[in-house]
Amino acid sequence: MTVESLSEIGSTVASKVVRLDRVIIRFAGDSGDGMQLTGDRFTQESAAFGNDLVTLPNFPAEIRAPQGTIPGVSSFQVHFADHDILTAGDAPDVLVAMNPAALKANLADLPKGATIIVDTHDFSKRNLDKAGYDVNPLDLLGDANDMLGDYNVQPVDLTGMTVASVAEFGLSRKDAARAKNMFALGLLSWMYGRPTETTIDFLSKKFAKAPAIRDANITAFKTGWNYGETTETFAVQYEVKPAVMPAGTYRNITGNLALSYGLVAAGVRSGLPVFLGSYPITPATDILHELSKHKSFGVTTFQAEDEIAGVGSAIGASFAGQLGVTTTSGPGVALKGEAIGLAVMTELPLLVVNVQRGGPSTGLPTKTEQSDLLQAMYGRNGESPVPIVAPATPGDCFNAAVEAARIAITYRTPVMLLSDGYLANGSEPWSIPAIDDLPLIDPNFTTLETLAAEGKSGAEFEPYARDPETLARPWAIPGTKGLEHRIGGLEKGAGHGNISYDPANHDHMVRTRQAKIDAIADSLPPLEVDDPTGDAKVLVIGWGSTYGPIGAGVRRVRKAGYKVAHTHLRHLNPFPKDLGDILKRYDKVLVPEMNLGQLSMLLRAKYLVDAQGYNQVRGLPLKAADLAHAIGDLVAEAESVEVML
Repeated sequence: MTVESLSEIGSTVASKVVRLDRVIIRFAGDSGDGMQLTGDRFTQESAAFGNDLVTLPNFPAEIRAPQGTIPGVSSFQVHFADHDILTAGDAPDVLVAMNPAALKANLADLPKGATIIVDTHDFSKRNLDKAGYDVNPLDLLGDANDMLGDYNVQPVDLTGMTVASVAEFGLSRKDAARAKNMFALGLLSWMYGRPTETTIDFLSKKFAKAPAIRDANITAFKTGWNYGETTETFAVQYEVKPAVMPAGTYRNITGNLALSYGLVAAGVRSGLPVFLGSYPITPATDILHELSKHKSFGVTTFQAEDEIAGVGSAIGASFAGQLGVTTTSGPGVALKGEAIGLAVMTELPLLVVNVQRGGPSTGLPTKTEQSDLLQAMYGRNGESPVPIVAPATPGDCFNAAVEAARIAITYRTPVMLLSDGYLANGSEPWSIPAIDDLPLIDPNFTTLETLAAEGKSGAEFEPYARDPETLARPWAIPGTKGLEHRIGGLEKGAGHGNISYDPANHDHMVRTRQAKIDAIADSLPPLEVDDPTGDAKVLVIGWGSTYGPIGAGVRRVRKAGYKVAHTHLRHLNPFPKDLGDILKRYDKVLVPEMNLGQLSMLLRAKYLVDAQGYNQVRGLPLKAADLAHAIGDLVAEAESVEVML
């Protein structure tokens, strides 16, 4: 941290500007305090400024948890930097706490020296009791018993100043106090030199039909900015320069939004209408909301009465020649299992998007987890293989959706797309791709014309004949004269598709459907391994949203002077063809997951390697610092050296 310059800010306060390379800020308050909106606006300001960033929204599942209690605390963490970053950060540098519960719930995550900006207004006896405080920690500041002595605490009456600043608009005190989150946003925007135009434009549009609310929020935002500029309390302003990024057009994007755009792009590149049959479920519902806006791209959305109806309608759409999609989370996948098996048996394209959350049962609806991998692999009756694709970052959800559609359409199979709550709600800068750079996906429909080109007539159409390369069966639009055929849940005879109970035929069809999934591996690129020296003895392998924490942990180990390799799986069924050879090159293999060891179990079973798990199921992303120590311990064991990070 270096002093960049001294400058006069405002007319009364000299403020020095300190340059930082990165900052982690967490906004925390009651679930009605607007912390998600505050964090999102700060994120958009940082994106407009050009920083690299990663976010972590964290909120309770209850629509309105008990006010002022620790279970009701909602937070939003944003990590922004002047360089490439991979995670939302392990520990906040700054905590904005709007009440006692927010302070207590987040205090353990703060490192010594962190800044706490706390709204003093709600530190009443009643709220302190709700949060479990025997005494007001703000009354002890500077005393021998100061429980906040390890931190830089800045008490500010955010609510009181907000109410005073918006008095002219005639709002009730309750409505006026609701703008305190904008006061806090204005203050933090000043502290870190964020551009304010995007927030003012946002508020102007959001509350255009309520002028008093609009003007109060804009005034509170500007007042917070001016407070930072003129008060002696905040004598330091911080500067985080824009990050150097590859050339391109960027926008900030969440995983659910990127996945939605990927589904639209898949429809465009395949020429197929997209049909989404879905039942609302946290944290996947935003995909339904977003796709409903894109009718102009041939997207149809259907909010079904339940999960089973949602997947059934999507299978029907695929039967009719569309790209059928259903979105859900783990509990919904359990309900859809029989219908997914039907799509396996009928060999129709289908995308099943599982935005994973904490389980079992309803579990932790708003928290993240990776515990549905084995469900995706085996969660159906019979031999029912399904390809599995998993994105690594919020922006990568776009590419994963396009890839899942490619596999589903090309190989005539349902595909499981495993996102999770961290990816779905988190955000990062995303380079918008050119449409021509996306792969074309040929649905290769069977018609009378294509049969004629093969020297066949409609009477010779075989609905379960096989493409010699992909083993995919033909896809003929129902209602096409001369191409009438039968499909369904009962076993079919090879080629002709009539119902068959022949034992040998069933064995043949089971093996053929498995071979078709195995053949997908032939279309996958070689697995990329990040091993700069080429002689590391430890490999860290992950999947899904562990990409960021693993990458950050690996960076820390390498920065300390030790060797470690890293690879990340997008395709989990089938695995890339070279994965077995890669695993054999390393003495130790570490598999970090937000479950109790599901990928490590699959790797041990298939490749007979001693894959060791690093497993946490806390409803939160893995922490890079903790992961770095686990990697370091394995490096020390593999190389017989002492590892000091």
